[in-house]
Amino acid sequence: MGLVWREQLSVGNNVIDSDHRYLIEIINRVEESMAAKDRRALAAALDDLAQYSQVHFDREEKIAAAVGYAQVPNLNESHRQLFEKLGQMRSEFDAVGAEWSLEAAEHFTRFLRNWLIDHVIKEDLLMKPVLQKYSPSFDPR
Repeated sequence: MGLVWREQLSVGNNVIDSDHRYLIEIINRVEESMAAKDRRALAAALDDLAQYSQVHFDREEKIAAAVGYAQVPNLNESHRQLFEKLGQMRSEFDAVGAEWSLEAAEHFTRFLRNWLIDHVIKEDLLMKPVLQKYSPSFDPR
C-alpha cells in the first residue's frame, strides 16, 4: 500500500500541503513502477521526484521567509541535505542495474517514505504555528 495523505501532515498552508500531496503521489508512482519492474516508468517517476522536490523546497523556503519563520536557515540546510540524499540514493539504485532485488526495492521505498514523512513531521510541522497566523491560501509569489 502506498503513502496516504493524512490531515495530521498539514502545515496549515494550502500551497505547501498541496506540494506534499503531490510528492506523496510521485513516491507512490515510484513504488508502483518498482513493483511492476518498469524501468522506464521508474526513471520518469524519479526524475519527477527530483524536479518537483526542488520546486517544492524553493516554494516552501519563500513562504517560510515571507511569514517570518525564524528557522529559515535551518530549513534551507535541511532541504539541501534532503536533495543530496535523494541524489545519492538515486545513484545507488541506478548502479543496481536493470534487475533489482526485493531487498533493494524495499530499502529504496523505505528511504523515500522516511525521506518525505520525516521531513514533514520533524521540520515542516514546526512552521505550523507561524503559518496559522496567515490565511491557508497565503502565497507570497
